[in-house]
Amino acid sequence: MKKKIFKFLKIFSVIFLLLLLVIISAVLWPMPKLDPPKKFDTVLIQSVNIIDVKSGGILENRDILIKNNIISAIDTTGIIKVNPTALIINGSDKYIMPGLWDMHTHSNQHSEWLHHPLYIANGVTGIRDMSGQLNKRDSYWVGSKDRLRWNTELLNNERITPRYVLQSSYQIDGISSVPKNFSDFFTVEKEEHIDSILRFYKNEKVDFIKVYQQIKPKMYRNLALAAPKYGLHLAGHKPMFVSLEDAILLGQRSFEHGRIFMFESFPKADSLRNPKNWKVFFSKSKKSMVEDFNPNTAIKLMTLMKENNAYWTPTLQTLKFEAFAHKSAFIDNPNLKYVTSIRKDIWWGIDVRNNKKKNLSEEGNGLSTDFYNVAKKQIKMANDIGVPIMAGTDVTDSYTFAGFSMHDELEDLTKSGLSNLEALQSATIIPAKFAGKDKDYGTIENRKIADLIILDKNPLDSITNSKTINGVIMNGIYYDSDKLNELKNFTQSISSSFHMNVKVFYSLINSPLVRVQFAD
Repeated sequence: MKKKIFKFLKIFSVIFLLLLLVIISAVLWPMPKLDPPKKFDTVLIQSVNIIDVKSGGILENRDILIKNNIISAIDTTGIIKVNPTALIINGSDKYIMPGLWDMHTHSNQHSEWLHHPLYIANGVTGIRDMSGQLNKRDSYWVGSKDRLRWNTELLNNERITPRYVLQSSYQIDGISSVPKNFSDFFTVEKEEHIDSILRFYKNEKVDFIKVYQQIKPKMYRNLALAAPKYGLHLAGHKPMFVSLEDAILLGQRSFEHGRIFMFESFPKADSLRNPKNWKVFFSKSKKSMVEDFNPNTAIKLMTLMKENNAYWTPTLQTLKFEAFAHKSAFIDNPNLKYVTSIRKDIWWGIDVRNNKKKNLSEEGNGLSTDFYNVAKKQIKMANDIGVPIMAGTDVTDSYTFAGFSMHDELEDLTKSGLSNLEALQSATIIPAKFAGKDKDYGTIENRKIADLIILDKNPLDSITNSKTINGVIMNGIYYDSDKLNELKNFTQSISSSFHMNVKVFYSLINSPLVRVQFAD
């Protein structure tokens, strides 16, 4: 008997050690490097139709000269001459527009392989990342230092990546969002924390403080008043315990997600701001938010947003997922091939099961769909009033796909009542103005940076034509259709690999930031 037990333990130990060796090897396995194509100092695009995202007009059959990634001339076809070393692109019967900006994303330590290629392949040349780190490097989330390094490597033609146009702090969400063994000031629970956290993130070269749901009203107010002294602004969620009116008047520059007016425009909105039971109350009040929605309240708040130049990023893809998580036609998305099994089966899988259960329950039947549809109507209301709307997807949230979901967001914005031109503006000129970078980005004009998309069809005719990408120009590099397919194939291959899935899982379980987010 003892011999059998000893033999079993011996076999078990060998198997365990082999498995451990395989896992360690996968974690340490070197990742392939995706090298950028050749960079050209001079690029000439001939006979292309330029989309004016300001007016909606088309400048037909124009030549565009790009020198050192700057548009240096736009003229009628045949006027501009270049030397033999220049790259010449035939734009006949094609359309060209500024690169798209996704104004709500979440990048991580694996984005180099899993997200960046897909952004470029889908014409997303700029992103505003809404994640960050504390005072220690995280195994999963990236911070401003990572993103700024990526920007530098882009300029040096050492990396394929979109531009990270604004830098975010870690989310400010009270004591529950900060793991143990981190500085207390990250909780923003006391007066003395305000200057400490703002000083820290200013030194980290952050542009804005991301506020989340559970920050205390007094601390939020003090943070909002102090941030401009450090050259920072607030952006993110509308805190649950602060009214939208107060948040607007205190200067929060952008509000995220399609729920903000729903929270404020039903009869018991004040009760939702009770810190003791807000999550339970929200679940019970979701139906009232839909059925008892008061458009007059929403219109007043939208008008206030316009008057105070506050921007709105609805991220409709998040509400769409909640609405259709029980529909196989939605869940069986072909873009899942670009997502690791760890994310699909664990992170997203939990979300799918939970939302499917809600949607198929007697109490929740149709409620999330109604919520989504009412939010879409509010987008038209806000847009008609003049609230600047920015396109954002919330990558890496459930069923948001880097690059691909931007085109879905544009389409959903038009289904909400925006014109095709207004949808394009939400991903070009409007975010460029928000970021204070419209001098260099957002339109195709002389002396602007040449981050451009070449399309086979005109998106002003149909917004779905934004998907007909023939080529992308960025940083003096031309990604033709073959290169764009290569980028997609690269991420598809990497995401299905054993070692990448092990790396993602290892980074998730070792991240204290992820652990507190899941616990909450």
